[in-house]
Amino acid sequence: MTAVLVVAIVFIVLTGSFFYFAGRNKGSNYIVPYDTEALLLANVAFYKELDEQRRVLFADRVKDFLNTVAIKGVEVTVTPADRILVAAGAIIPIFAFPDWKYRNIAEVLLYKGTFNKQFETDGEERNVLGMVGDGAMHRVMIISQPSLRSSFANPTDGHNTAIHEFVHLIDKADGVVDGVPEYLLSRPHLLPWIKEMHREIAILRRKKRPNINVYGATNDAEFFAVVAEYFFERPEKLRETHPELYEMLEDMFHSPIA
Repeated sequence: MTAVLVVAIVFIVLTGSFFYFAGRNKGSNYIVPYDTEALLLANVAFYKELDEQRRVLFADRVKDFLNTVAIKGVEVTVTPADRILVAAGAIIPIFAFPDWKYRNIAEVLLYKGTFNKQFETDGEERNVLGMVGDGAMHRVMIISQPSLRSSFANPTDGHNTAIHEFVHLIDKADGVVDGVPEYLLSRPHLLPWIKEMHREIAILRRKKRPNINVYGATNDAEFFAVVAEYFFERPEKLRETHPELYEMLEDMFHSPIA
């Protein structure tokens, strides 16, 4: 009886200590800046363009994201503004869907610069700005900190690494990253989207297209993420130059907020 009691006490002490430290470490990666709204207003053009009611909704969803997804720096210091930019990149493409939550991500890692497919930040062939992990890196996203910052500093250049990577996660929600986000497309719209996507990729592989980065011709998944960047950063220009593509993206991303 005494031995059992001693073991129980030791277990409680040890596990209590473990959970205390685990909670403390977790907290350091789940920080919601106290001045979230001010940081959004200073750094996120999408937020600035919302009316007051929608700003409240957007800020609340940013805070919820930061409470549920860890953001860590790898050889860099993560600032409050960095946290806001990551969360904004997550919420912008799903803002029209009030019940959407990312179930396929647990943490975002910020790297000091570009990296390669082996996640190395030094050496040659470091041309990756962002990546959604798979296998051992499942539920992990990696983003170049300089690219994250420049993406929001230039809100109308059609490039946003954070939006790009979170669109990959939306695409991945149906089980595969293939450029066909089944959660955003009703069945009658699947084949028209695939047809339009393949038509645009074929053209892009032959010649440059206004507002569409040639990287979008890599494959279906990259095309979807690339055009989504343009859709959120330069919607009017995309509608002018690619009206059919714009209308399809509008149907995907802009259903009314309840």
